[in-house]
Amino acid sequence: MHMGGVYNGQVGRCHRADIPCPLAVEVEVGEAAQHSYSLDTHTGVFTHTLSSASLSVSLCWYSHRHYSNMMVMEVLLVRQVTSQEPVTVQLVSSFTPQSKDIDFEPGPDYRGGRHIQGQTKTAEFPGASCPVVHLIWTPIPTTVTLLPEQSQSRWGFILVAATSLDVGEACFDEGLNLMATGDLRPSHEVAWRELWLKSKIEVSESESLSRALIGCTFYLLSAFPSIHETSSVFGGVSPGGLSNGGDGQDYWGHVFWDQEIWMYPCIALFYPELARAALEYRVRTIDGAKYNAQIQGYKGLKFPWESAASGREMCPEPIYGQQEIHINGDISLAFQLYLYLTQDLSMFSTGRGSEVVYGLADYWVSRVTWKPDQQQYHLLGVMPPDEYHYNVNNSVYTNTVAKHSLQFALELAALLQHPEPKEWREVAEKLKIPFDPEAQYHPEYDDYIRGHPVKQADAVMLAYPLGMLMSPEVRRNDLELYEPVTDPYGPAMTWSMFAIGWLEIGEAEKAHRLVERCFKSIQGPFQVWSEYSDGSGAVNFLTGMGGFLQAVLFGFTGFRAQEEHLAFSPLLPNGISELCIRGVSYLGCKMDWLLRREDVCVILRKQVPSAGNAKSCDLQIILKASGTKIPLTPGQPVTFPREPGYVCKTSQVASCWPF
Repeated sequence: MHMGGVYNGQVGRCHRADIPCPLAVEVEVGEAAQHSYSLDTHTGVFTHTLSSASLSVSLCWYSHRHYSNMMVMEVLLVRQVTSQEPVTVQLVSSFTPQSKDIDFEPGPDYRGGRHIQGQTKTAEFPGASCPVVHLIWTPIPTTVTLLPEQSQSRWGFILVAATSLDVGEACFDEGLNLMATGDLRPSHEVAWRELWLKSKIEVSESESLSRALIGCTFYLLSAFPSIHETSSVFGGVSPGGLSNGGDGQDYWGHVFWDQEIWMYPCIALFYPELARAALEYRVRTIDGAKYNAQIQGYKGLKFPWESAASGREMCPEPIYGQQEIHINGDISLAFQLYLYLTQDLSMFSTGRGSEVVYGLADYWVSRVTWKPDQQQYHLLGVMPPDEYHYNVNNSVYTNTVAKHSLQFALELAALLQHPEPKEWREVAEKLKIPFDPEAQYHPEYDDYIRGHPVKQADAVMLAYPLGMLMSPEVRRNDLELYEPVTDPYGPAMTWSMFAIGWLEIGEAEKAHRLVERCFKSIQGPFQVWSEYSDGSGAVNFLTGMGGFLQAVLFGFTGFRAQEEHLAFSPLLPNGISELCIRGVSYLGCKMDWLLRREDVCVILRKQVPSAGNAKSCDLQIILKASGTKIPLTPGQPVTFPREPGYVCKTSQVASCWPF
């Protein structure tokens, strides 16, 4: 197993440290048995069941949803026939207290629990500290027995993994208390129920789409911490989640742009506290980003293409860390989305988010090259998201996201009354954005040859998620030019961006076809995504899942978080008559949306007062065509024609900004 933020090895070998799992147990029942496996996404429990003529044995595993440091295994024995004989089954463990990445040694037993502790063998860079790992678990017997008077019985075992002994012992104490009161599994299920009540996506008439939406939401939420523990150290989200990322496996468990561009938007739309945890991961790596910029000869912050715990570049191949610099703008975009959805300025003042945004702007200013003959700034020698090409000049995606990064720094500086360096505005205004005025499309980079193959969605991401304004003609030209030349065997998230593009210009059926194309990356029976449609690449590919969810959450709805409002422009394809999105979070409020063929119904949820509630505002819906204003009253559904509009604060109330 792996722990978030625990890596072993320096750059080129840095990977998630392999940690032995005391709950790695199999059952032997002593007679022929049928095996079945199930994953309950409502409760986050995976079950392996063995059924014989006389006995049913279920092994259940779950990572506790409320306590992120705790894993649980349960063994349930149920008699299939009436008998007065005891029934014994063997519990066969493959656990050994050893790891190739961590030097473990026995620690003192704690409250009847076994304990080992150790440090990773190699730090991320010379002089850095090696993380400590403590494992405390309840001993697992070699057999369990169903007594003659029992028709069934259950045994529970807990494992706590922590980077400090204090945290480990406190979590183990909590686990023992929950076991003693019978609340171990109920508290886990309550935490999952709370998440599903906060948000859910439901669609009519398509079982395959429904299953994909449930699976993607479940796996994405599983990669984020408990909403009750967001203050704890969160190690970010890797393309394959925590389940993968060992030595040479699934990108070593590193964090890429995948977190901010592909996974983050869906989380931010529903769970602002989890979105903030992702941003805080980047804040904790500021020192590493500053080091990366300095060794490359630039100012400000250069976030790594592959990030571990320190924020220093961990990519085994240097060219990506040197040239795929759009990661900086991707991170800035995530901070901007958070601000627009929450207006939480504390993230940027006391939370050091402004230090990230300003540091990114300083980097862009030092990274550009002035071309006097064109009176423009250029970004030279970069690799765009289309990784089939490198050392190109003026990647249209990179330059656009850099421009937005600088503009957001200016916007934030005005909000926080921070002095504005004149270079930020000058570079933002004069940075070259490639465009072909004759063909009316965006070349992927300088000297791009039309029709040349590309790896994945790149220039088609200018309008969404980057928010570039363009005419429907240009939007259509970009889509029509790049879709046929994009690698059909490229990564799974690509087609979701094309789908969103077609929805923006009213082509719902083309979009639906591309959404369904994503299904090729789903592997049965547990809705696990592969990076590529042939089943290869990263396993449990959260990046593809995040892109797919965006096609629904931001495509069919047209949701766009902007400075003063949340815009919408709903459009459903023929195969979907109703789309229900529950728990959209905006300015501290929660809304449920029902999209239908002819109309839209919105309910503003009644807010339950609690210490953790964000400050909320009075909201209204304004329809663009008619200008109709519809106040939102908690608990009262409102219905209006299916047309573009936006949600904003009512004009009668003061601004929610905290000054």
